[in-house]
Amino acid sequence: MPVTSEATSTWTGSLFEGSGTVAFSSSRLGTFPIDWKARSEGSDTTTTPEELIAAAHASCFSMALSNALAENGTPPERINTTASVTFKPGTGITGSHLNVNASVPGLTPEQFQQLAEGAKAGCPVSQALAGIEITLEAALA
Repeated sequence: MPVTSEATSTWTGSLFEGSGTVAFSSSRLGTFPIDWKARSEGSDTTTTPEELIAAAHASCFSMALSNALAENGTPPERINTTASVTFKPGTGITGSHLNVNASVPGLTPEQFQQLAEGAKAGCPVSQALAGIEITLEAALA
């Protein structure tokens, strides 16, 4: 059975002077601010579409890798993934870099790299991002 997830964004004003918010249907944390300045220059206090994509990519990849490791007979103790999504004004989203560090008993670094590459390719968010370059750094703890 399909599951539909929702987020709602409200924007006021022009692209460069305006601002808005984004909220997730599952979150009780309220709304998160968004604006062009944060998107084009970076910010520690305002989210961006790319940060939201990075969150989706990191969590999807971690789930896919966890499943691959379990199917391999080497379930992980811990997986820590950071996704870094790059946005270039005037061009758009140019890439996503996955950096994963995991604790997996009984696995060689080569085996881990192979399973991580498979999870990168098979993760539904990676597949949705097929139009950009996706890179991977994978290391065992």
